[in-house]
Amino acid sequence: MNDHIINDDVLKKENQIQQWDLEIKPQSSVFDLHLKDVWAYRDLLWLLVRRDFVSFYKQTIFGPLWFFIQPIFTTLIYTFIFSNLAKISTNNAPAPLFYMAGTVAWNYFADSLTKTSTVFRDNAGIFGKVYFPRLIMPISIVFSNLVKFGVQFLLFIILLIYFIPDPHYKVQPNFYIFLFPVVILLMAILGLGAGLIITALTTKYRDLAFVVTFGIQLLMYATPVIYPLSAAPLKYRHIIALNPMSGLIETFRYGFLGTGQFYPGAFIYSILASLMVFLLGLIVFNKVEKNFVDTV
Repeated sequence: MNDHIINDDVLKKENQIQQWDLEIKPQSSVFDLHLKDVWAYRDLLWLLVRRDFVSFYKQTIFGPLWFFIQPIFTTLIYTFIFSNLAKISTNNAPAPLFYMAGTVAWNYFADSLTKTSTVFRDNAGIFGKVYFPRLIMPISIVFSNLVKFGVQFLLFIILLIYFIPDPHYKVQPNFYIFLFPVVILLMAILGLGAGLIITALTTKYRDLAFVVTFGIQLLMYATPVIYPLSAAPLKYRHIIALNPMSGLIETFRYGFLGTGQFYPGAFIYSILASLMVFLLGLIVFNKVEKNFVDTV
């Protein structure tokens, strides 16, 4: 009798001490996003960010210098074609600075969307072998692109400091510059959310991967990257404003350059649209990631 009581006490103590790393449960709701699991695997997130940064430029001649080369050459070409030849307005801002602002902001969103949109296809081998929260992979892409954005943003700040004292232009950063963290966050979740939706659909419709490749380039022309929103014809201005990136880029540019204007309606719309796309992307991704290995 005493031995039985002692054994029961030992089992109770063992059950209290044991803490399982993984617990197998029945299929959960699509609204259960497992965000606690993502936080638990945060070390893996930083490892993937480092891997993306190192592997992408490991066997290149210029290495991380490509971070600078891409926006510099893009800005020079845009300045020559759209400012010098096409004579498109830049709202009295220096053309190189105007295009650099649009290019740096757009590249962050476009890279996040493009690379996230193929995350299931590109990592099917890893997903099929070991368990980890699948959401870690697309989030790591957004953070990796944030490093690239930080380097290019530094280049933009250097160019901004160069033009501020120029008496020919009125480059004056204003109070809206404090919206910069919000703008970057919204770009990140918009690109992530749209990418999650597309990558979920590409498990069945692989043609979407090809559509995204050139579709993102066409979308740039429906975004005030190479022109200010005020320069668009009035009948098309409202259509362009339906693009959530329009309000974000206009706010980013107005805060740092002080030229043009701030569109509060477009900015609020960008906030709401970005949050809706992000939440929808999480739900769709969570639903598909449970059985996507069978269809990829």
